[in-house]
Amino acid sequence: MGVAEKSHREGSSGQASKVKRSRRRHRGWKALGVAALLITALLIVARLALPTWVRWYVNRTIDRNPLYEGKIGSVEIHLLRGGYAINDVRLDKTTGNVPVPFFSARRVHFEMQWGALLSGKFVGRVFMDDPQINFVDSGGGSADQTGGGGGPWLAMIRDLFPFKINSAVVRNGSIHFRAFDTDPPVDVYLSKVNGRIENLTNIHNEVAPMISTVEATGLAMNQAKFEFRMKLDPFSYRPTFDLGLRLLGLDVTQVNSLSRAYGQFDFEHGFFDLVIELKSREGEIEGYVKPLFRNVQVLSLSKDIQQDNVLQFFWEALVGLTTEVFKNQRRDQFGTVVPLSGSFEGPRTDLLSTIGNVLRNAFIRAYLPRFQGTAPDVEGIEFGKGEPLDASELGAK
Repeated sequence: MGVAEKSHREGSSGQASKVKRSRRRHRGWKALGVAALLITALLIVARLALPTWVRWYVNRTIDRNPLYEGKIGSVEIHLLRGGYAINDVRLDKTTGNVPVPFFSARRVHFEMQWGALLSGKFVGRVFMDDPQINFVDSGGGSADQTGGGGGPWLAMIRDLFPFKINSAVVRNGSIHFRAFDTDPPVDVYLSKVNGRIENLTNIHNEVAPMISTVEATGLAMNQAKFEFRMKLDPFSYRPTFDLGLRLLGLDVTQVNSLSRAYGQFDFEHGFFDLVIELKSREGEIEGYVKPLFRNVQVLSLSKDIQQDNVLQFFWEALVGLTTEVFKNQRRDQFGTVVPLSGSFEGPRTDLLSTIGNVLRNAFIRAYLPRFQGTAPDVEGIEFGKGEPLDASELGAK
């Protein structure tokens, strides 16, 4: 065989090999393209089906408790945020024919807390827009609604997200206490509640015992400023926390339905301040409740003698006389400090100290609606003088 013929055959063989390799690469890219298309199609189908699956899962989760029936609206998936949102959430008590839900919210949104990944923690956040909680008193009947007795509140939140909840944000919430069987019906509430709970899982591995914080502001009866702060140990077997609460300038006539139903009297005018400070260590509680009534009038002779029955009139006269005799004349204030101590499950009050504090307020020095320093971690808390905590400060929607 000549050299020329041999070179020709080798060239032909090399060319054939190149063609074969080119065909194999072409088939490989074609197969890869088909696989990519199939995966993309599957992801699209999965993405389209995900809201339906999540809706089924949410309905199944909130319907587990036989005492409550859950209803939800549309479901939104937010893949980039690592979460989803549920619209129009509602939990109704199934017994007692309660006319209002235990819990409702315009929107509940779960998402990953990406910043926690820097600390090696996979945790989430929950945002609640326009949530409402309704506690109902029916005099001990089946229409009572307290959220206890195996209520689904915390268990529902825990089960609706695959990771531990590290923080929660409430925007424009409300809390109602209602009684429908009284005359008139009672509806006492906090509105425009904005607040947050942070660091429930200790993502930074802090060694301080009380590492979680709770802050909230709002309005009582759409009128009086309400502010709350708490630090707690979420890992303590028994409650361990410091708590401070203050309510300033509530127009007492706004709660006449409550005083009429449970105290058998009503207010003509006046204002109410409330300060609560509690400290608990391993379930042993210490603190006080400080109720203060300013410029209060209970009895109006010209009005009440015509409208009330005789017993009602004399009872209101007694209440009015007591507040008048034992009020601080200079400040026009009736008030006391009620000490609390003992176990968290059943705290004790000191009756003699409470009576003594009534006398102290009346004849020695009037109490002021300020903290007394029982709970170290809320002592000196500055609540500010403006509007309650702005919802825009509580995270983006």
